[in-house]
Amino acid sequence: MQLPFLAEGKEILWLALFVFIGIAVLVIGVLVMNFFSVWVRALFSGAKVTFTELIALRLRSVPVGMLVDTRITAIKSGLPLTIDDLSTHYLAGGNIEMVVLALIAARKAAIHLEFDRACAIDLATKGTNKSVLEAVKTSVNPRVIPCPNPASGKTTIDGVAKDGIVVKAKALVTVRTNLDRFVGGATEETIIARVGEGIVTTIGSAESYKVVLENPDRISKTVLEKALDSNTAFEILSIDIADVDVGENIGAKLQAEQAEASKLIAQAQAEVRRAAAVATEQEMIARVAEMRARVVEAEAQVPQAMAEAFRKGNLGIMDYYRMKNIQADTGMRENIAGGPSATPSGHQPS
Repeated sequence: MQLPFLAEGKEILWLALFVFIGIAVLVIGVLVMNFFSVWVRALFSGAKVTFTELIALRLRSVPVGMLVDTRITAIKSGLPLTIDDLSTHYLAGGNIEMVVLALIAARKAAIHLEFDRACAIDLATKGTNKSVLEAVKTSVNPRVIPCPNPASGKTTIDGVAKDGIVVKAKALVTVRTNLDRFVGGATEETIIARVGEGIVTTIGSAESYKVVLENPDRISKTVLEKALDSNTAFEILSIDIADVDVGENIGAKLQAEQAEASKLIAQAQAEVRRAAAVATEQEMIARVAEMRARVVEAEAQVPQAMAEAFRKGNLGIMDYYRMKNIQADTGMRENIAGGPSATPSGHQPS
């Protein structure tokens, strides 16, 4: 005979078991309803996927439908990509759809491109206006880059030949993406800068602007020989000179400016010499005035000396009159000869 509490315990145990089984069936049913269509689509597309992988994708917040459809596209194109490959790149912030399309385009064009390399290019172009698919397309169909870039505001690249004439050139650079150097390689801005530098150097080495006008292909050949695409993400196929024009005569302009500067320097030096001459003249005038002052001072002492000679008896009155007569005769002779009217002592003749 069974005890009543044992019977009740068995009923509770069975009830709990049924509840657990019911919940499990419900969960499985919900999962099947959510993933059944995706699972069936992958199954019939030849890209089989397990429910465990689908559940793992959902737990990792990966869009299951998009990832499975992308893998179906890859498998149908002959790319053996796994769910883990695609989900890992998606979680890294990549665009798996663009990567698969780029791999398909590279496969169709017989270009060797590995999945890891495509993922690296995709992550390198993230946040830019470029994509891995565009890189592959540029590798298949080369792109033409204008030099200079119209966005920079310049329409031509200007160089000065040795004769001083400005030559204005415009070039078209045909490039192809180098997928092996795309990650870490310099961009097309570097290509434009290098080509522009090469054009300016080639024009500057020409003896005359006529040489550049006669052989514009000389620019492209010289620039192309310099391997300007080294360490860049592109391979330069050709450099074509689209337009060549003649600008102003910089040499003549510089010579005219140099002549004007030399003239200003000469004028400044002449002004310095003139100022020095004026200063010397004023100095001589001052010295003449000083000497005249000394003469006047000396002449002022003559009467005093004569008075002192009268007092001491060294000079008589007749001597004084003879001196005055001599002075008068000298002044008369100077007047007749057209000389100064003043006597050497500065007194008028009596």
